[in-house]
Amino acid sequence: MTKRGNWGRWGPEDELGALNLLTPQVVREAVRAARKGRVYQLGVPIQSEGVPLLAHRGKPMRLTLQDPTDEELYRAFGCEPGTGANEDVLVLASHTTSHMDALVHVYEDFHHYNGVPSSAMGAMAGATKHGIEKAGGFVARAVLLDMPRHIGGGPWLEPGHRISRLEIEEALQAQGAEIRSGDVVLVRTGYLQMWFDHPSERRFVQPGITVEAAAWLAEQDIVAVGSDNAAVEVIPFDGGDFLAVHKLLLVHHGIYLLEYLDLSAPASDECWEALIAVAPLKVTGATGSPINPILVG
Repeated sequence: MTKRGNWGRWGPEDELGALNLLTPQVVREAVRAARKGRVYQLGVPIQSEGVPLLAHRGKPMRLTLQDPTDEELYRAFGCEPGTGANEDVLVLASHTTSHMDALVHVYEDFHHYNGVPSSAMGAMAGATKHGIEKAGGFVARAVLLDMPRHIGGGPWLEPGHRISRLEIEEALQAQGAEIRSGDVVLVRTGYLQMWFDHPSERRFVQPGITVEAAAWLAEQDIVAVGSDNAAVEVIPFDGGDFLAVHKLLLVHHGIYLLEYLDLSAPASDECWEALIAVAPLKVTGATGSPINPILVG
């Protein structure tokens, strides 16, 4: 395989990717971005109806494992009448509603980030390399770009709008913001707001970033890109190339993707710079995980 992007940058066995950029000094600087103490939860609820779900991932299910009808089972343990416990079983795809892609999520030319072969993923064993547990949790400085504010001025971008590098640079300038090494870039397209507020407009065609924009963001040495759409990238895919931006960011550069984030509240407050905390579930061998990122502005 030809060396690509960040392959080998942090050693031939690296499984962290761009998270290597989050040195203690970078994290200390990121904490300074939390100036006013405003807290935003960016996660979309996990439920079987009323949230954007992709058909091939199925509907998430919350099944009751234990409820008040089970009190009698625990009498032998000293359970008094009127005392009990409730528990659930969750059945859901790892990429349900708001989620983080692991580096093993996408491959190109039969290889994942850092040259790991696609055979590292197995149907039963899961990922032997680049599983979501390798990413762990992280905190970083986040820069939020409210693209509808700068393109057209409406509540959302038109379906299929291709967000270019120039448009991102113009948004940064208009907001007086800058991207630094180790940042997480949050791109609001308005798609999620359209999905919730205008059911008649729901469609799979979505605004998102182009390959050119993704390549420029990768040059800035960022850690992750998050958006309020299904894939961060524009749909239909740029150049007709399936998951083109995923391949460039995840495979070539080890830059993570955070999808279906609710960015409406911080955008409304013009919270352009903040501290973000992202904690995926450490499911061994998983290709991604649901998340509820916390933004502190």
